[in-house]
Amino acid sequence: MHAGFRRFSSRPIFSEIPRKTSTNKKYKFIRFLHQEVTACASFYAPVVFPPCRLLMSVQPEGAVNPELAAAGSIVSVDPKQLIIKRIILTGYPFRTQKNKAVVRFMFFSPQDIRWFKPVELSTKKGLRGHIKESLGTHGYMKCRFSAHIKQAF
Repeated sequence: MHAGFRRFSSRPIFSEIPRKTSTNKKYKFIRFLHQEVTACASFYAPVVFPPCRLLMSVQPEGAVNPELAAAGSIVSVDPKQLIIKRIILTGYPFRTQKNKAVVRFMFFSPQDIRWFKPVELSTKKGLRGHIKESLGTHGYMKCRFSAHIKQAF
């Protein structure tokens, strides 16, 4: 990295830039920097204030001189910026009755179930639901869905 008159090495985390109309301060994580795509790079570095120019270079193996990888400018200095990584958790219905189900193999401890309780669930068929409570100590949970759910075999 070369920012203003400072030069340092870092390992940035890349994320999508939110829309201008969005008031959301959460950035979606992307694995690597794609070609011809505008992205945001977050990293720990000495304090540099906006609108300082930034040059990112990469030194390939066996090369003597680094190659320019990206160019841009410092947007903000915010240590509390959230970069969200989206994951998909899968579980299987253990028992079903009308729009209620006992789901297993999604979590393996009651603490994880309590942590994800506010998150909305969705099924392959498009049903929406939420976690009601944890059952026992092995990660089983009671869930309620928007319509009748079928036992999958």
